[in-house]
Amino acid sequence: MSVKKLRYLLMVALLAMSVGLAACGSDDGDSSDEPTSEATASGKMIESDPANGETPQLTIGSKNFTEQIVLGEIYAQSLEAAGYKVATDLNLGSETVALAALRKGEISGYPEYISTALTSFFDTAPEDVPGDPDGAYEMAKQDLADEGIEALPPTPFASANAVGLLTSKAEELGVTKISDLEGKSQDLNLYGSPECRQRIDCLLGLQQNYGLDFASFTPVDIGLRYEVLDKGQADLSIVFTTDAQLGAGDDQYTILEDDKGVLPAGNVIFLTKAETIEKAGPDYAATIELVQEGLTEKVMQELDARVDLDKEQPAQVAHDYLVAGGYIEE
Repeated sequence: MSVKKLRYLLMVALLAMSVGLAACGSDDGDSSDEPTSEATASGKMIESDPANGETPQLTIGSKNFTEQIVLGEIYAQSLEAAGYKVATDLNLGSETVALAALRKGEISGYPEYISTALTSFFDTAPEDVPGDPDGAYEMAKQDLADEGIEALPPTPFASANAVGLLTSKAEELGVTKISDLEGKSQDLNLYGSPECRQRIDCLLGLQQNYGLDFASFTPVDIGLRYEVLDKGQADLSIVFTTDAQLGAGDDQYTILEDDKGVLPAGNVIFLTKAETIEKAGPDYAATIELVQEGLTEKVMQELDARVDLDKEQPAQVAHDYLVAGGYIEE
Protein backbone atom coordinates (compact mmCIF):
# COMPACT_ATOMS: atom_id res chain seq x y z
CA MET A 1 0.00 0.00 0.00
CA SER A 2 1.35 3.46 -0.91
CA VAL A 3 2.43 5.98 1.71
CA LYS A 4 -0.23 8.38 0.40
CA LYS A 5 -2.98 5.78 0.83
CA LEU A 6 -1.78 4.93 4.34
CA ARG A 7 -1.80 8.59 5.34
CA TYR A 8 -5.27 9.10 3.90
CA LEU A 9 -6.61 6.12 5.83
CA LEU A 10 -4.94 7.40 8.98
CA MET A 11 -6.55 10.79 8.51
CA VAL A 12 -9.98 9.20 8.06
CA ALA A 13 -9.48 7.23 11.27
CA LEU A 14 -8.36 10.33 13.18
CA LEU A 15 -11.34 12.32 11.96
CA ALA A 16 -13.70 9.51 12.86
CA MET A 17 -12.33 9.51 16.41
CA SER A 18 -12.52 13.29 16.78
CA VAL A 19 -15.88 14.30 15.33
CA GLY A 20 -17.22 11.30 13.41
CA LEU A 21 -18.02 11.38 9.73
CA ALA A 22 -20.80 13.90 9.05
CA ALA A 23 -24.13 12.50 7.86
CA CYS A 24 -24.90 13.17 4.21
CA GLY A 25 -28.68 12.80 4.39
CA SER A 26 -31.35 14.68 6.25
CA ASP A 27 -33.82 13.62 8.90
CA ASP A 28 -37.19 12.36 7.66
CA GLY A 29 -38.96 15.50 8.75
CA ASP A 30 -36.27 17.86 7.51
CA SER A 31 -36.96 19.89 4.38
CA SER A 32 -34.23 20.22 1.75
CA ASP A 33 -35.23 23.88 1.48
CA GLU A 34 -33.81 24.68 4.92
CA PRO A 35 -31.05 27.33 4.87
CA THR A 36 -27.51 26.08 4.49
CA SER A 37 -26.52 27.75 7.76
CA GLU A 38 -28.83 25.41 9.68
CA ALA A 39 -27.31 22.40 7.94
CA THR A 40 -23.86 23.64 8.77
CA ALA A 41 -24.67 24.22 12.40
CA SER A 42 -25.98 20.68 12.76
CA GLY A 43 -22.76 19.19 11.39
CA LYS A 44 -24.16 17.98 8.05
CA MET A 45 -22.41 18.04 4.71
CA ILE A 46 -21.95 21.55 3.33
CA GLU A 47 -24.74 22.46 0.92
CA SER A 48 -24.38 25.03 -1.82
CA ASP A 49 -26.75 27.98 -1.51
CA PRO A 50 -27.17 29.99 -4.76
CA ALA A 51 -27.75 33.13 -2.69
CA ASN A 52 -24.15 32.97 -1.48
CA GLY A 53 -22.96 33.35 -5.05
CA GLU A 54 -24.67 36.74 -5.21
CA THR A 55 -22.51 38.16 -2.41
CA PRO A 56 -19.13 39.87 -3.00
CA GLN A 57 -16.21 37.55 -3.79
CA LEU A 58 -14.30 36.33 -0.76
CA THR A 59 -10.50 36.28 -0.79
CA ILE A 60 -9.01 33.87 1.75
CA GLY A 61 -5.44 34.57 2.77
CA SER A 62 -2.75 32.79 4.76
CA LYS A 63 0.85 33.22 5.78
CA ASN A 64 3.48 31.47 3.70
CA PHE A 65 4.23 28.18 5.43
CA THR A 66 2.74 24.71 5.17
CA GLU A 67 0.24 24.70 8.02
CA GLN A 68 -1.17 28.11 7.11
CA ILE A 69 -1.46 27.26 3.42
CA VAL A 70 -3.30 24.01 4.18
CA LEU A 71 -5.71 25.89 6.47
CA GLY A 72 -6.26 28.56 3.82
CA GLU A 73 -7.13 25.85 1.30
CA ILE A 74 -9.52 24.15 3.73
CA TYR A 75 -11.39 27.41 4.34
CA ALA A 76 -11.43 28.42 0.67
CA GLN A 77 -12.63 25.05 -0.64
CA SER A 78 -15.33 24.74 2.01
CA LEU A 79 -16.66 28.23 1.22
CA GLU A 80 -16.71 27.34 -2.48
CA ALA A 81 -18.74 24.27 -1.56
CA ALA A 82 -21.19 26.58 0.23
CA GLY A 83 -21.69 28.50 -3.02
CA TYR A 84 -19.41 31.50 -2.55
CA LYS A 85 -17.14 32.97 -5.19
CA VAL A 86 -13.69 32.51 -3.65
CA ALA A 87 -10.14 33.60 -4.47
CA THR A 88 -6.99 32.90 -2.46
CA ASP A 89 -3.80 34.70 -1.51
CA LEU A 90 -1.80 32.07 0.36
CA ASN A 91 1.64 33.69 0.38
CA LEU A 92 1.21 36.74 2.57
CA GLY A 93 4.38 36.45 4.64
CA SER A 94 4.43 37.54 8.27
CA GLU A 95 1.47 38.20 10.56
CA THR A 96 1.93 41.97 10.22
CA VAL A 97 1.67 41.70 6.42
CA ALA A 98 -1.40 39.49 6.72
CA LEU A 99 -3.12 41.84 9.16
CA ALA A 100 -2.36 44.83 6.96
CA ALA A 101 -3.91 43.02 3.98
CA LEU A 102 -7.04 42.34 6.03
CA ARG A 103 -7.31 45.93 7.17
CA LYS A 104 -6.92 47.23 3.61
CA GLY A 105 -9.59 44.85 2.33
CA GLU A 106 -7.13 42.99 0.10
CA ILE A 107 -8.29 39.75 1.75
CA SER A 108 -11.55 38.83 3.46
CA GLY A 109 -9.96 36.82 6.23
CA TYR A 110 -7.06 34.59 7.23
CA PRO A 111 -6.07 32.13 9.99
CA GLU A 112 -3.93 33.45 12.84
CA TYR A 113 -2.58 31.95 16.05
CA ILE A 114 -4.05 33.37 19.27
CA SER A 115 -0.67 33.74 20.94
CA THR A 116 0.76 35.49 17.86
CA ALA A 117 -2.15 37.91 17.68
CA LEU A 118 -1.76 38.89 21.33
CA THR A 119 2.02 39.16 21.41
CA SER A 120 2.58 40.66 17.97
CA PHE A 121 -0.45 42.92 17.47
CA PHE A 122 -1.05 44.07 21.03
CA ASP A 123 2.38 43.73 22.65
CA THR A 124 1.10 41.29 25.25
CA ALA A 125 4.01 39.76 27.12
CA PRO A 126 4.21 36.02 26.37
CA GLU A 127 3.94 35.25 30.08
CA ASP A 128 0.61 37.13 30.14
CA VAL A 129 -0.94 35.02 27.38
CA PRO A 130 -3.16 32.39 29.04
CA GLY A 131 -2.28 28.76 28.41
CA ASP A 132 -6.03 28.10 28.45
CA PRO A 133 -7.33 28.55 24.87
CA ASP A 134 -10.72 29.87 25.99
CA GLY A 135 -9.16 32.55 28.17
CA ALA A 136 -6.66 33.48 25.48
CA TYR A 137 -9.41 33.62 22.86
CA GLU A 138 -11.58 35.97 24.92
CA MET A 139 -8.59 38.26 25.44
CA ALA A 140 -7.70 38.30 21.73
CA LYS A 141 -11.34 38.61 20.65
CA GLN A 142 -11.82 41.77 22.72
CA ASP A 143 -8.57 43.38 21.60
CA LEU A 144 -9.33 42.65 17.94
CA ALA A 145 -12.96 43.80 18.23
CA ASP A 146 -11.70 47.18 19.44
CA GLU A 147 -10.02 47.48 16.02
CA GLY A 148 -13.04 46.34 14.04
CA ILE A 149 -11.81 42.80 13.47
CA GLU A 150 -13.86 39.72 14.29
CA ALA A 151 -12.14 36.60 15.62
CA LEU A 152 -14.08 33.39 15.04
CA PRO A 153 -13.85 30.61 17.67
CA PRO A 154 -10.53 28.73 17.85
CA THR A 155 -9.56 25.42 16.31
CA PRO A 156 -9.32 22.34 18.55
CA PHE A 157 -5.60 22.05 17.77
CA ALA A 158 -2.89 24.36 19.07
CA SER A 159 0.42 24.95 17.34
CA ALA A 160 2.76 26.00 20.10
CA ASN A 161 6.23 25.46 21.48
CA ALA A 162 6.69 22.12 23.19
CA VAL A 163 9.45 20.04 24.75
CA GLY A 164 10.15 17.05 22.52
CA LEU A 165 12.45 14.05 22.78
CA LEU A 166 12.91 10.61 21.30
CA THR A 167 10.28 8.21 22.59
CA SER A 168 13.04 5.82 23.56
CA LYS A 169 14.61 8.56 25.69
CA ALA A 170 11.26 9.40 27.30
CA GLU A 171 10.78 5.76 28.24
CA GLU A 172 14.34 5.57 29.58
CA LEU A 173 13.76 8.65 31.76
CA GLY A 174 10.18 7.68 32.68
CA VAL A 175 8.78 11.10 31.72
CA THR A 176 5.43 12.09 30.21
CA LYS A 177 5.10 15.71 31.37
CA ILE A 178 7.51 18.61 31.80
CA SER A 179 7.39 18.53 35.59
CA ASP A 180 8.73 14.94 35.41
CA LEU A 181 12.07 16.47 34.40
CA GLU A 182 12.60 17.76 37.93
CA GLY A 183 15.71 16.12 39.34
CA LYS A 184 16.70 14.91 35.86
CA SER A 185 17.11 18.08 33.77
CA GLN A 186 20.55 18.92 35.18
CA ASP A 187 21.92 15.91 33.29
CA LEU A 188 20.14 16.69 30.00
CA ASN A 189 21.07 18.81 26.99
CA LEU A 190 18.37 21.10 25.60
CA TYR A 191 18.39 22.57 22.09
CA GLY A 192 16.15 25.39 20.90
CA SER A 193 15.93 28.45 18.67
CA PRO A 194 18.42 31.29 19.35
CA GLU A 195 15.75 33.49 20.95
CA CYS A 196 14.68 30.65 23.26
CA ARG A 197 16.91 31.94 26.08
CA GLN A 198 14.80 35.09 26.48
CA ARG A 199 11.33 33.65 25.84
CA ILE A 200 8.93 32.67 28.59
CA ASP A 201 7.43 30.07 26.23
CA CYS A 202 10.83 28.47 25.88
CA LEU A 203 13.95 28.13 28.08
CA LEU A 204 13.08 31.06 30.35
CA GLY A 205 9.69 29.59 31.21
CA LEU A 206 11.17 26.16 31.86
CA GLN A 207 13.62 27.75 34.27
CA GLN A 208 11.29 30.19 36.02
CA ASN A 209 8.01 28.27 36.08
CA TYR A 210 9.22 24.69 36.28
CA GLY A 211 12.45 25.36 38.18
CA LEU A 212 14.49 23.36 35.69
CA ASP A 213 18.21 23.73 35.07
CA PHE A 214 19.86 21.93 32.18
CA ALA A 215 23.35 20.60 31.66
CA SER A 216 23.52 22.85 28.59
CA PHE A 217 21.38 24.88 26.22
CA THR A 218 22.43 25.06 22.56
CA PRO A 219 20.85 27.37 19.98
CA VAL A 220 19.91 25.56 16.77
CA ASP A 221 18.26 26.45 13.48
CA ILE A 222 14.55 25.60 13.48
CA GLY A 223 15.03 23.16 10.60
CA LEU A 224 17.42 21.05 12.68
CA ARG A 225 15.32 20.62 15.81
CA TYR A 226 14.63 16.92 15.08
CA GLU A 227 17.99 16.15 13.52
CA VAL A 228 19.78 16.99 16.79
CA LEU A 229 17.56 14.43 18.55
CA ASP A 230 18.15 11.79 15.88
CA LYS A 231 21.92 12.28 16.07
CA GLY A 232 21.99 12.13 19.85
CA GLN A 233 23.27 15.70 20.16
CA ALA A 234 20.22 16.78 22.16
CA ASP A 235 18.33 14.98 24.88
CA LEU A 236 15.48 17.49 24.55
CA SER A 237 14.51 19.88 21.78
CA ILE A 238 12.01 22.73 21.58
CA VAL A 239 9.59 21.75 18.78
CA PHE A 240 6.09 22.72 17.63
CA THR A 241 3.06 20.64 18.57
CA THR A 242 1.89 20.22 14.96
CA ASP A 243 5.24 19.50 13.32
CA ALA A 244 5.08 17.14 10.34
CA GLN A 245 7.56 14.79 12.01
CA LEU A 246 5.00 14.14 14.74
CA GLY A 247 2.51 12.99 12.11
CA ALA A 248 4.82 10.43 10.52
CA GLY A 249 2.92 7.61 12.28
CA ASP A 250 5.94 5.87 13.79
CA ASP A 251 5.78 7.44 17.29
CA GLN A 252 9.50 8.12 17.11
CA TYR A 253 9.10 11.33 19.12
CA THR A 254 7.29 12.19 22.34
CA ILE A 255 5.92 15.59 23.38
CA LEU A 256 5.92 16.27 27.10
CA GLU A 257 2.68 17.61 28.54
CA ASP A 258 2.85 21.25 29.62
CA ASP A 259 1.20 20.37 32.93
CA LYS A 260 1.65 23.86 34.43
CA GLY A 261 0.23 25.66 31.40
CA VAL A 262 3.36 27.76 30.87
CA LEU A 263 3.38 27.66 27.06
CA PRO A 264 0.84 30.16 25.57
CA ALA A 265 -2.23 28.90 23.69
CA GLY A 266 -1.44 28.50 19.99
CA ASN A 267 -4.92 27.65 18.69
CA VAL A 268 -5.93 29.20 15.38
CA ILE A 269 -8.60 31.89 15.06
CA PHE A 270 -9.96 33.02 11.70
CA LEU A 271 -9.77 36.82 11.47
CA THR A 272 -12.22 38.77 9.36
CA LYS A 273 -14.28 41.96 9.52
CA ALA A 274 -17.80 42.38 10.86
CA GLU A 275 -18.84 44.03 7.60
CA THR A 276 -17.59 41.00 5.65
CA ILE A 277 -19.64 38.66 7.83
CA GLU A 278 -22.70 40.87 7.33
CA LYS A 279 -22.32 41.00 3.54
CA ALA A 280 -21.50 37.31 3.16
CA GLY A 281 -24.38 36.09 5.30
CA PRO A 282 -24.55 33.42 8.01
CA ASP A 283 -23.01 30.60 5.98
CA TYR A 284 -19.65 32.38 5.90
CA ALA A 285 -18.76 32.06 9.58
CA ALA A 286 -20.81 28.87 10.05
CA THR A 287 -18.89 27.04 7.30
CA ILE A 288 -15.51 28.04 8.71
CA GLU A 289 -16.49 26.94 12.20
CA LEU A 290 -17.87 23.65 10.87
CA VAL A 291 -14.77 22.53 8.99
CA GLN A 292 -12.57 23.33 11.97
CA GLU A 293 -14.28 20.69 14.11
CA GLY A 294 -12.06 17.89 12.89
CA LEU A 295 -8.80 19.79 13.20
CA THR A 296 -7.36 18.09 16.25
CA GLU A 297 -3.63 18.17 16.94
CA LYS A 298 -3.15 14.67 15.50
CA VAL A 299 -5.09 15.52 12.34
CA MET A 300 -3.11 18.74 11.79
CA GLN A 301 0.15 16.85 12.26
CA GLU A 302 -1.03 14.40 9.62
CA LEU A 303 -2.00 17.14 7.17
CA ASP A 304 1.36 18.89 7.62
CA ALA A 305 3.19 15.57 7.19
CA ARG A 306 1.44 14.84 3.90
CA VAL A 307 2.76 18.11 2.51
CA ASP A 308 6.22 18.33 4.12
CA LEU A 309 7.16 14.64 4.15
CA ASP A 310 5.11 13.12 1.32
CA LYS A 311 5.41 16.22 -0.90
CA GLU A 312 1.70 16.34 -1.73
CA GLN A 313 0.06 19.59 -2.81
CA PRO A 314 -1.71 21.57 -0.05
CA ALA A 315 -4.85 21.93 -2.18
CA GLN A 316 -5.16 18.15 -2.56
CA VAL A 317 -4.47 17.55 1.13
CA ALA A 318 -7.17 20.07 2.05
CA HIS A 319 -9.61 18.42 -0.37
CA ASP A 320 -8.92 14.98 1.11
CA TYR A 321 -9.51 16.34 4.61
CA LEU A 322 -12.88 17.80 3.64
CA VAL A 323 -13.94 14.55 1.95
CA ALA A 324 -12.74 12.40 4.87
CA GLY A 325 -14.64 14.60 7.29
CA GLY A 326 -17.86 14.29 5.29
CA TYR A 327 -17.97 18.03 4.61
CA ILE A 328 -17.89 17.68 0.81
CA GLU A 329 -18.25 14.85 -1.71
CA GLU A 330 -15.29 13.35 -3.56
